[in-house]
Amino acid sequence: MINTTGAQSPQPIDLIIDTDPGADDVIALLFALASPQALSVRALTTVAGNVRLDKTSRNARLALEWAGCEEVPVYAGAPKPLMRTPIYAEHVHGEEGLPGVAVYEPKQGLAEGSAIDFLIDTLLAARPHSMTIAMLGPQTNLALALMREPAIVRGIKEVVIMGGAHFNGGNITPVAEFNLFADPHAAEVVLKSGVKLVYLPLDVTHKILTSDARLERIAALNNKAGKLVGDILKECIGGDMARYGIPGGPVHDATVIAYLLKPDLFSGRSVNLVVDSREGPTFGQTIVDWYDSLQAPKNAFWVESADAQGFFDLLTERLARLK
Repeated sequence: MINTTGAQSPQPIDLIIDTDPGADDVIALLFALASPQALSVRALTTVAGNVRLDKTSRNARLALEWAGCEEVPVYAGAPKPLMRTPIYAEHVHGEEGLPGVAVYEPKQGLAEGSAIDFLIDTLLAARPHSMTIAMLGPQTNLALALMREPAIVRGIKEVVIMGGAHFNGGNITPVAEFNLFADPHAAEVVLKSGVKLVYLPLDVTHKILTSDARLERIAALNNKAGKLVGDILKECIGGDMARYGIPGGPVHDATVIAYLLKPDLFSGRSVNLVVDSREGPTFGQTIVDWYDSLQAPKNAFWVESADAQGFFDLLTERLARLK
């Protein structure tokens, strides 16, 4: 692919998005699907998380329909965590997982086969270290694939995860973020696999907040994507603002897409990361050796800060590309 200057353009990232839509997941999906020159979305794989698997799978297909990208297949994955009792976040995302938006059965059905089989087959067949996985929910699907076929690590370039909390504190318990709390055992499997990991935790997502001006710019797009994102955010942000005493609402999962599109908006450091899967008050906590106290091997890149205005500028510019 050659751009107008005659220089060779970078190839788009080969991307699988593992997701549990969820309000902010749908915003992330629209963001990614509006960026085909940079992100080649091979498939969506769905997991139980914010709501049950049947609803996350429906909402993923709705996002594809709204973006005009029904050709992207959706594979349903794990209906429950590896070991723990399932939990959902309906208190945040509503019973259907999409607050502020009317849901219905999308035209396009699910792809045949399971998300776990798709991950194994695709990653085994991929060129070495060529596939990026964006993980927007619990990590159950990838953990199951790794447990069945550890050799899939060869096909993975990196896994970019929305999850965890350190400096910020948790959003489901005092110390745990929802995605890790929902399946810490899966996160442990992924951590121990040796794949390159990037974490975008609450530490950074709670620094990238909506404002009246940012919401007005999205509303001014006057397209379906802008209206959908605006309606979802308006429905969601009040609860976060009241609970955390923050001046706007976070758009957690969309930060993963922004990181893939423009990583220089973000900063962090390589750390040793451990997930606590012991029953008790610290269940699901991500323990981050930010200051290298243990001098243990670094197994993840932990994102800690970001250019919030740059994020919203990028999100708005990409949403403008959709109908």
